[in-house]
Amino acid sequence: MKPLILSHFTATSCLGRGLDATLDALRGKRGGLARCDFERAELDTWIGAVEGVEDLPMRADLADYACRNNRLAQLGFTQDGFAGHVEAAIARYGAGRVGVFVGTSTSGILETEHAYRRRDAQSGALAPGFHYAQTHNPYSLAAFVRAYFGLRGPATSISSACSSGAKVFGSARRMIEAGLIDAAVVGGVDSLCLTTLYGFNSLELLSRDPCRPFDVSRNGISIGEAAAFALVERVPSARDVLDGEAVLLLGVGESSDAHHMSSPHPEGLGARAAMEQALATAGVSASEIGYINLHGTATPSNDAAESRAIGGLFGRTPCSSTKGATGHTLGAAGALEAVVAALALRHRFVPAGVNTTQPDPALGLDYVLESRETRVETVLSNSFGFGGTNCSLVLGRADRAHDRLAAHSGLSS
Repeated sequence: MKPLILSHFTATSCLGRGLDATLDALRGKRGGLARCDFERAELDTWIGAVEGVEDLPMRADLADYACRNNRLAQLGFTQDGFAGHVEAAIARYGAGRVGVFVGTSTSGILETEHAYRRRDAQSGALAPGFHYAQTHNPYSLAAFVRAYFGLRGPATSISSACSSGAKVFGSARRMIEAGLIDAAVVGGVDSLCLTTLYGFNSLELLSRDPCRPFDVSRNGISIGEAAAFALVERVPSARDVLDGEAVLLLGVGESSDAHHMSSPHPEGLGARAAMEQALATAGVSASEIGYINLHGTATPSNDAAESRAIGGLFGRTPCSSTKGATGHTLGAAGALEAVVAALALRHRFVPAGVNTTQPDPALGLDYVLESRETRVETVLSNSFGFGGTNCSLVLGRADRAHDRLAAHSGLSS
């Protein structure tokens, strides 16, 4: 594939608002999980909540979109000057040439939970102020982002469980390569709700402790919430306008296990297929990957399956899961962890796996327990969802990808 540039990106999670807070936490091996006190949940578990989301005002013309998920999205894309960069892209290309591709798993389902609590006691009718299409509908996130920026290009919500926020990069890439758009706002947003918390509890997947991916005593996930975004564009044609520290999307791989509704193939066959395709489309070998951001949910079966897929391709490449720090942010995870990978490239470090103290020796990975300062040039980020919906991304620094850029786009000096 032709490389694309992540010209700007941002992330907000329980680690903090924006890139600086995220980077400081990752480098300092600090997590953001806390005991669950969300709404009425009576669950013995830990969550990664973003503080202050419900207090955020919404523009009057966007009042129908008011819900926790869209407020979190707004909080996310107004960090790090990201909204201003989107507006600059609109001025550059036109509102009809900038697309929106966002991932979400549960969208604004919390708003529906609230609506059911307020329903008419006699008729059961929901309150007239409840706007399902603008809040709970999975497309509501894409519609909100599109409306906020006044965009007129294609807009899509991807809802493929926990790979949603990664698959958006593939959708944007296809639209750009087809010449239908010149740039895309891609991202992922999922917010806390009782449906998610009690749903995962019913599957007996929640840990009573902060989750410990790939640890010998791992016993389940911690749910989080996040909003992460990137502005994806074609690479500039002249080398002198491309910053060597720029982050490029080099490859995308997607697959489907078709194995089980909620469990991965035990040998990680779908995960391996996604990684192989990502490497192939990037034109890089497994030995060129300097760091792998693992899907790493901290469930026994998921981590074991991913480790088998990794071991069959990479051997001892340094790797970690950042879900010990952020919790599993579901539909936002792929986008959040793509931003983590981009930070690792830009700042040349490998983030430690928070909470993990004793990596499971049976998994055979070089699992990073302390952050490492190192010259990371190319990274792989994995996102594997329920139903075997898998996506892997390869990202790299521009100063190490010039030959590949020249081959694809005639990049000159």
